[in-house]
Amino acid sequence: MYPNIITLGEILVEIMRKNRDIPHNVVGEYLGPFPSGAPAIFADAVARLGGSIGFIGVVGNDDFGKMLIERLKKDGVDIKYLKILDEYTTGTAFVMYYSSGERKFIFHLRHAAAGQLSEKDIDEEYIANAKILHVMGSAIAVSKSSMNAVYKAARIAYENNVKISFDPNLRPELLSVDKIREICKPVLERSSFILPSRGEAEVLTGLRDPKSAGKRLLEIGAEIVVIKLGSEGSMGFLDDKIIHIPAYSVKEVDPTGAGDIYDAAFIVTYLKGWDIKEILRFANAAGAIKVTKFGPMEGPMSFEEVMNFIKKFR
Repeated sequence: MYPNIITLGEILVEIMRKNRDIPHNVVGEYLGPFPSGAPAIFADAVARLGGSIGFIGVVGNDDFGKMLIERLKKDGVDIKYLKILDEYTTGTAFVMYYSSGERKFIFHLRHAAAGQLSEKDIDEEYIANAKILHVMGSAIAVSKSSMNAVYKAARIAYENNVKISFDPNLRPELLSVDKIREICKPVLERSSFILPSRGEAEVLTGLRDPKSAGKRLLEIGAEIVVIKLGSEGSMGFLDDKIIHIPAYSVKEVDPTGAGDIYDAAFIVTYLKGWDIKEILRFANAAGAIKVTKFGPMEGPMSFEEVMNFIKKFR
């Protein structure tokens, strides 16, 4: 049996400032380590929501790596292609929050295990038998070898009619925005689903208005474009339709990972054949649940948790 959904890229631990507005160059407390990495968060969320998911990535042979392996395995992710390297340490990210909600990262990825993903780690049969390959822009930006691995996976998917979903997940700390835009293009042009934030949609298209940006991204050839609008919900574009679904009002504790969990909820419900309005509503709810929980991977525990959350607001 092959997983219906496959993702690949960076897997790491995140160490987070305890208090807001304290820069990394100031001595202070951090909390963690927490399981993280956008593709890994996505994979874990898909599994918790009942989806069939495989993850391709690299960890070090250390305690951080063991924690990540145990977490994905426990939640039901297929980790057959999660490689362990003795000569590299597991990737890390230090993050601090500003009161405005903005974040600042310090990454150790390119020269860590996470940056060693390569073309030889991509099994053609594994990709070709999936229904959807989910790609994060950060996985393209981590390192050249990771970029080549993503390109190979995307090529295999495209040639075998496996749909590609793409979240730009721009990380200026890894590469310049212009460079990220350039290296994302080969995947963007093959994607059936494009799932950016408002800011990422503007970067990709040069258009500030989300409606205009969504239409432009749809013209690239996508089946569905969704722009995540944070506290304003999300906006879906398909054919000549634009659907806006408002956000759920919750108290924000930690926004990290909300977009990745949104992606997971979108893909899981798309594969169930749901109507686009219900897909966006469910994804909004999954993202809202995530921001109420501390830790990048700490989203909904189950499909039922999201459904019960939605019922409370009806």
